[in-house]
Amino acid sequence: MTMRALVRPTSSRLAEGEITHIDRTPVDIDLAREQWAAYVGVLAAHGFEPIELPLTDDLPDSVFVEDAVVVFGDLAVVTRPGADSRKPETAMARNAVAALGLEVVEIAEPGTLDGGDILKVGSTVYVGRGGRTNAEGIDQLRAILAPRGWHVVAVPMTKALHLKSAVTALPDGTVIGWAPFVDEPERFERFLPVLEPEGAAVVVLDPGTVLMSSSAPRTAALIAGLGYRVVTTDVSEFEKLEGCVTCLSVRVRA
Repeated sequence: MTMRALVRPTSSRLAEGEITHIDRTPVDIDLAREQWAAYVGVLAAHGFEPIELPLTDDLPDSVFVEDAVVVFGDLAVVTRPGADSRKPETAMARNAVAALGLEVVEIAEPGTLDGGDILKVGSTVYVGRGGRTNAEGIDQLRAILAPRGWHVVAVPMTKALHLKSAVTALPDGTVIGWAPFVDEPERFERFLPVLEPEGAAVVVLDPGTVLMSSSAPRTAALIAGLGYRVVTTDVSEFEKLEGCVTCLSVRVRA
């Protein structure tokens, strides 16, 4: 299996990025770039070939490439971000997945869909219905995925920016999340509360290894206690923009 990770360098205007549920705090752009390089290095060390999209310095949020495209096997769904300032981010993401030979489909107006609102657990696709993803976007995604064997489940999202700001999933399918951000934890077959808000996000590197933010040491210990190898990296500057470890890449396994 070939593993690739789409990533995009950090805009010098990162501090101007969109925020909705937190107060704006100063961002150290030099530190952010160091953290981004370290994050990409972790992916590369675990077998992912980084594919770097061109820097788009005029798009402050473009480093959060996960929101622009979502991959389902050999299918890439190019999103239509809910924030108007982010809609131009999708063009280069579309070019990148097309160059990998993936089938490409797109969410169309009036639908909106952010990749950060999509969580895949087995053949189930949970989609957060909140400030960035609307009902029409979810309906379009359901129509795209149902014939391919995916089951789309809409999840209310009112307490955080994206679904994956609140929950992600361990390799065994257990959904983990920061309970104060989760509207209806009973929507998930198995839900495990984490101990810090930054601990809600994990990137699955392999069936026994997950990547987490170093901002959540107690949650890292909790997950390690479940038998997983936990790798941590500092993404504090991106967390100031409601970002997390999932936001900074699109993992493609084919």
